[in-house]
Amino acid sequence: MLSHIKALFNRWQDEQQQDQQLDFNTALAALLVEVMRADGKFEQSELERIAEILASRCALSDAQIEPLIAKAQSLVEEAIDMYAFAKQINNHTSDIERIEVIELLWHVALADGHLDSHEEHIIRKIAGLFYVAHSDFIAAKLAAQGE
Repeated sequence: MLSHIKALFNRWQDEQQQDQQLDFNTALAALLVEVMRADGKFEQSELERIAEILASRCALSDAQIEPLIAKAQSLVEEAIDMYAFAKQINNHTSDIERIEVIELLWHVALADGHLDSHEEHIIRKIAGLFYVAHSDFIAAKLAAQGE
């Protein structure tokens, strides 16, 4: 019984440390990477689009982007869900900004010229974690397709 409580406490501490390591830029990069990985293909065009988004939206230099994407890829591979990433975004954005993030996710999904159903599913799940209405989800998709 004591070992079970100790293991539970250690797991809670690990989660607290992970939350502290996760900043907004890393969370955003992780969600972008999650969409990129959704179709099971590694497309250079999607990776380049992620880099463009991080450079323009997060004001990061080229030297900062590559390590951030690598860190995000590692976090996504280790994560069991997207809740921690979405929580970080939710804590630092307004409703309108979260809709803009959904549009950025659509840009990554559309970067290779093909929208896979898995990519759409992941974006829909993230929109749910962001509490984005379905009409706003569709509007973000249409805005991304129009660009």
